[in-house]
Amino acid sequence: MSEIINFPPTGKEQSNLIGFPEAHLQSTLGRWGAEPYRAHQIFTWVYHDGARDFDRMTNLSKALRGQLSERFYIALPHIKNKTISRDGSIKYLFELEDGLTIESVWMPSDSRNTLCVSTQIGCRLACAFCMTGTLGLKRNLTAAEIIGQYMAVNEDLAENDHITNIVLMGMGEPLDNYSATVDAVRLMVAPEALKVSTRKVTLSTAGQVDLIKKFQQEDLHVNLAISLNATDNETRERIMPINKKYPIEDLMECLRNYPLKPTRRLTFEYVLLRDVNDRDEDARRLAKLLHGIPSKLNLIPFNWFSPSEFRPPSEERVHSFQEYLLSKNYSVFIRQNRATDILGACGQLAAQSLSSTPTCG
Repeated sequence: MSEIINFPPTGKEQSNLIGFPEAHLQSTLGRWGAEPYRAHQIFTWVYHDGARDFDRMTNLSKALRGQLSERFYIALPHIKNKTISRDGSIKYLFELEDGLTIESVWMPSDSRNTLCVSTQIGCRLACAFCMTGTLGLKRNLTAAEIIGQYMAVNEDLAENDHITNIVLMGMGEPLDNYSATVDAVRLMVAPEALKVSTRKVTLSTAGQVDLIKKFQQEDLHVNLAISLNATDNETRERIMPINKKYPIEDLMECLRNYPLKPTRRLTFEYVLLRDVNDRDEDARRLAKLLHGIPSKLNLIPFNWFSPSEFRPPSEERVHSFQEYLLSKNYSVFIRQNRATDILGACGQLAAQSLSSTPTCG
């Protein structure tokens, strides 16, 4: 596998101030002889007041504004296209500074407006039921490109449609792009930045055990969702190759020891594939696997894409699977399919312009 590029090759010597960690900004300001509290003022301008020009930051000296302009720029991903679903969801196609593209999906409901954001261009994990996994991995996103999706969509939406919840469940495996994802999440929940409640941010992972253990040391306390999708190693290895490195037993042991705040639960995502993982014995094994773990379970009937070999189960089978788990006193929800008509549903994101782009796989 060739080396994965982590930053867009823009040729710029400047850094994007969006996504730049506050501690690093304080260090930069310190080297310039400026007071550390100026970082908070700058963050307020950028994240709360929407400043995209340093000249607007009138509580900073002209000299400091000049230094900032030489060292940084302020830019969001460019919205190249929007596709609106019959259910009101909007799929955003973003063009990045190096010309590559990613997708995000905004999904409104009565109680919340959720944005599903991407963390990588493509994905190397190759989950068999996911269209993104067919692309291979082109590169990781920067923290600026991750939180920039949220900021750009919010600027595009009417105020009463603004995003209330963020799920890192778009293109890519968030923990596989560890540093940028952690920096982005930290800015999402920081009061001086995007100030989203930790209860309203969910990070999804395919189950990289060592990185889950590392993430729990970050003291971020956002919601964690695990893409489980099978109850035995043979099946999970078939549909999720990562299971060869992190088998179910190791993953579940890690999750049993995952520190949760009171009233918090882990979320388990389970994509139902007809005659693969939707049988009665799968439901029985799943109930045993989750025993003793504070959790809720989302059942997701497979969202078909061409040329996938898999098919979704019948509605009757989905409800039968749910009813068994409910009888065992689990919180089980059938995920409502959103944006399927625009290939914006779970597992369907694949930024079209990538399909002809060479990958690192």
